[in-house]
Amino acid sequence: MRRGSRRLARPIRLTRVGRVVYEMVMNPQFPLVVVMRSLAETLALGRRIGRAARPGDVVALIGELGAGKTALTKGVLAGLGGNPDDVTSPTFVLMLRHDGGRLPLFHFDAYRLAGGAELVEIGAEEGFYGKGLSVIEWADRVAGVLPENRLEMRLRVTGRTEREIALTPLGDRARALAEVLIEDS
Repeated sequence: MRRGSRRLARPIRLTRVGRVVYEMVMNPQFPLVVVMRSLAETLALGRRIGRAARPGDVVALIGELGAGKTALTKGVLAGLGGNPDDVTSPTFVLMLRHDGGRLPLFHFDAYRLAGGAELVEIGAEEGFYGKGLSVIEWADRVAGVLPENRLEMRLRVTGRTEREIALTPLGDRARALAEVLIEDS
């Protein structure tokens, strides 16, 4: 275990989604670190988010290039009932709206933005406070304009196909969404 790490040394298996088992390392409090061993597990986590999401939920994704932010978003859209193949990285268009699921998905990419004001200018508040679910890639670049109630997910590459995702809910609704993700099914 890394010095100063806030997780227990021994993983505990907590959640089962079909045949996919997440290995979760848990603290008494958040953040919760979820170990994804494959793309399939990342997509399954995204589907759970999509199924549990309510209008106005915000998921803030933070991570380096190739960490799995867009892959996770594909799972989210699938969980909403949309076509995951419709999800691409919105880096050059900044925001894509996906309809066709039970809620619209507002998919933002803040990588090329100079700051939070630009995110607001492209209509982010419609997603944040409207009837859909908002997912923001590179959310750390625009954190100052994000709603206080959001689920932050920090993705880190730990191997060729392995990722660690630290979930930090900020606010009551975000905490409820995070807790749905770790319940036994």
